[in-house]
Amino acid sequence: MSDPLAFAAAETAPRPAFLAIRRGFARRCPACGTGNIFGRFLKVADTCGHCGEELLHHQADDAPPYFTIMVVGHIVVPMMLWTELAWQPALWIHASLWPALTLALSLWFLPRLKGAIVGWQWALRMHGFDGQTDD
Repeated sequence: MSDPLAFAAAETAPRPAFLAIRRGFARRCPACGTGNIFGRFLKVADTCGHCGEELLHHQADDAPPYFTIMVVGHIVVPMMLWTELAWQPALWIHASLWPALTLALSLWFLPRLKGAIVGWQWALRMHGFDGQTDD
């Protein structure tokens, strides 16, 4: 852009956080909602393949596993307790059912929660998503 004021306005345009989080949860680019946010299972792509938005600035760190443990635990533990109180199944049923369900839910939630966190960081212009380099 040749006009510095237009460039500054584009850089400070509001980014709706809920929309960015929702797009990230869907494993899509928080900017356009079309491109894939991940290059591999949990590896965030450097740029969006559709709009070119730089995504390499994210710093999700330990938040996605933490939230995954919290969400999956709040799903599995009440189900396990309810099942035990309602039917009192044999121990081998518990031992085969709950680890498998925990693993499946964890693998489903982890990339989605990581995408949501990256979308949230993008919306709040955190960690270099503001267009400025960290020196």
